Amino acid sequence: MDVSERDTLRGFIAGLLRDRDDTADIYASESLFVSGRLDSLAAVEVVAFLEESFAVDFAATDFAIERIDSIDAIATLVDEARG
Repeated sequence: MDVSERDTLRGFIAGLLRDRDDTADIYASESLFVSGRLDSLAAVEVVAFLEESFAVDFAATDFAIERIDSIDAIATLVDEARG
């Protein structure tokens, strides 16, 4: 995942957090779901965003919440999905 894609991802995650009145800084390795900053509805939004924006096929990808629990984890998932 290149820098501009990571910026797009970070912006999307920041928007989800803002929608939940969470304006605290977000760090690339910080937990989003396990920590409770985002919930299961946000997980659905993240999955849809990744499918649409980065062509991640979750039908062909092992899914566990930990795979989308941080910006770093999501970047790894996108890179793996691309082969």
